Amino acid sequence: MPTLMVQGTTSDAGKSTLVSALCRWYRRQGLSVVPFKPQNMALNSAVTAEGGEIGRAQAVQAQACGLAPHTDMNPVLLKPNSETGAQVIIHGKAVGNMNASAYHGYKATAMQAVLASHQRLRERYDLVLVEGAGSPAEINLREGDIANMGFAEAVDCPVILVADIHRGGVFAHLVGTLALLSASEQARVKGFVINCFRGDLAMLQPGLDWLEAHTGKPVLGVLPYLADLHLEAEDGLDRRQSLSKAEHVLKVIVPVLPRISNHTDFDPLRLHPQVDLQFIGPGEPIPPADLIILPGSKSVRSDLERLRAGGWEAAIARHLRFGGKLLGICGGLQMLGERIADPHGLEGPAGDSAGLGWLVLSTQLEPEKQLRNVQGTLCQGQVPVSGYEIHAGVTRGAALQQPAVLLDDGRKDGAISSCGQVMGTYLHGLFEGQQACQALLQWAGLEQVQPVDYQALRERDIERLADLVERHLNTTQLKALGAEAACCN
Repeated sequence: MPTLMVQGTTSDAGKSTLVSALCRWYRRQGLSVVPFKPQNMALNSAVTAEGGEIGRAQAVQAQACGLAPHTDMNPVLLKPNSETGAQVIIHGKAVGNMNASAYHGYKATAMQAVLASHQRLRERYDLVLVEGAGSPAEINLREGDIANMGFAEAVDCPVILVADIHRGGVFAHLVGTLALLSASEQARVKGFVINCFRGDLAMLQPGLDWLEAHTGKPVLGVLPYLADLHLEAEDGLDRRQSLSKAEHVLKVIVPVLPRISNHTDFDPLRLHPQVDLQFIGPGEPIPPADLIILPGSKSVRSDLERLRAGGWEAAIARHLRFGGKLLGICGGLQMLGERIADPHGLEGPAGDSAGLGWLVLSTQLEPEKQLRNVQGTLCQGQVPVSGYEIHAGVTRGAALQQPAVLLDDGRKDGAISSCGQVMGTYLHGLFEGQQACQALLQWAGLEQVQPVDYQALRERDIERLADLVERHLNTTQLKALGAEAACCN
């Protein structure tokens, strides 16, 4: 069955967005479509039904295809835990931590996992839509490449190259990327897509004509910039606010930790008309707020140290004295306790650290990661809640006797303090359900909460993306590319 790949001239060029759009558009054409990313480096991840871990972007693309996420959609996931190292996840399960040089030697093994997953998907679906990683023109990463042209050459598939004009230099990005590819790789590029254009397309047309004449390759279309488009980010923080907010809003702040993970947890809040969510970066003043949320982290002890160095410990104490609420999610829950131990050195040097001490519990990191999709009852408001767990921590302590969530499998999750001001949970995604989100915002101080259907918002924007493909890309050429992919494969 055919395979078609989208590569980008840079990170954040629009690869994830374009693949999501094409997944839904090709599905509209009556094809069974599946997303695939050979190698992903991201700290935003999702849990599959079989208990594996994949990149969050592939879970969104699966939704665009009408599928449940599966580990074959992202067989290699790298989760950075330092400037030079990452946890390596193969087919949904962690195989260990590796620095860059060690992983370079491991690539041949990783490539076998990639090809095995791709083969299984080819056998089951009409079209495999592949997303590259970063840029195919990174000279220092070309040897043993499994994420871009190395994969495309191995499976013999055509490639669409996308670039973001909003960044500037779009023609240099496209022509320069093409020039750095080998002759066979250049031949594999079947066309260009320009992303995030604002203005009069007639003003861009001379450049498009030159690009086609210079490269001999077609421009498949120009996608417009949409300020209010929401797709869960693959990795980078999205600091955009909803375009309109109510007059009186709940103030929520989240510290930007060096290894912040699954910050997509906060997308439902960022999009809520009654919530003013701010990510507070290092060195930025910590403003007053109704709710402080400590996010997940891939390196909890080192991120806690940075939190303290940034003045957050004193700011949290002051916040609670004035009646504010404090919520910790996953690594944030662990920080709220009295102690965090990492005897095996899973997230850095072995050792233990004092927690913030707001909940009577302690955590020890263990080699086996907990990966689950869960449902239960949020104790605050006694409403249904669903989410997913991704953590290596085993947490114990008296605070757990007053849990935040009662899970349907009989377990208790997290804790809420006796004063009711501090809550912690291992559940990612807990704001995505309307009832749970409403109950949590009421707990944080918002009396009348407007219901927002986050799932409907996400589905709406996937549909909008497919509409953009229909209106702004050359669908005749896209259909021909699908046919060419079938011939190549």
